[in-house]
Amino acid sequence: MSGPKEAQQAAELTYTISELAAEFGITARAIRFYEDQDLLQPERDGIKRVYLRRDRGRLKLILRGKRVGFSLSDIGEMLALYDPNNESREQLKLTLGKSRDRLAILRRQRQDIDEVIAELEDGCRQISDLMETQTETS
Repeated sequence: MSGPKEAQQAAELTYTISELAAEFGITARAIRFYEDQDLLQPERDGIKRVYLRRDRGRLKLILRGKRVGFSLSDIGEMLALYDPNNESREQLKLTLGKSRDRLAILRRQRQDIDEVIAELEDGCRQISDLMETQTETS
């Protein structure tokens, strides 16, 4: 059972750029790039970057968004709407809309890929049959 002390420790948990890079399998340079794009805003301790749980969560969302094909602009727009005081309803609506749009695109791409695969399989069968016919007549 966690009490106030554990909650406070969890809230104060910090990460270095190297720790986050290792955890998510990316480079420190990639993390700095996301900072340059204003997607992450770590605190500073002198010249050292200090990442909070919030930054870790944002990085996780950035990488998930990239993996499913969202642009960094889309990701930034979704992250900008995050408001912990009002349940992020606007963020959820925007994310749902963008996710549905992305699904539609991916479904069209899958259909196109399935059609190309079928054409290639048919072409391979025709070529194999032709080669077999040529071998039999030789």
